[in-house]
Amino acid sequence: MRTFDFAPLHRATVGFDQIADLMDRVMANDMTQPSYPPYNIEKTAADAYRISIAVAGFADADLSVEVKEHQLVVAARKAEDEGGRTYLHRGIATRAFERRFTLADHVRVTGASHENGMLHIDLKREVPEALKPRRIEIASSKPATREVLEAESKPVN
Repeated sequence: MRTFDFAPLHRATVGFDQIADLMDRVMANDMTQPSYPPYNIEKTAADAYRISIAVAGFADADLSVEVKEHQLVVAARKAEDEGGRTYLHRGIATRAFERRFTLADHVRVTGASHENGMLHIDLKREVPEALKPRRIEIASSKPATREVLEAESKPVN
């Protein structure tokens, strides 16, 4: 396995700490990601996404969905009450888990639902108006006319 030294990246960039941290995190977690529970990530619209996690055997009260520090944390902990059951075969895994997803800037969780053994988490990317591209009118060297003064800056969209 190759190892990469990102020290030159830290020295040569200003304000890109999140990208360097993300690359460090990806390289550190190379193949240690757990495979339980299985999940899907789908794009439902131009700026909307849905994470679907298979959580068979868990009730709503057993599940927890939190957003903290640009991370979506989904956790489940099953109550230990078995009710005196004896299993001959136990194929439905209801072991506790914690799954983390790193969220990009301006992505927020809009809702979560639990149906038919699937936990669906809806996400939406909302870029603030201040960060959207806008067209700046270029003033000419001629004396300013009323039209130029009124058209200072207009949004592109």
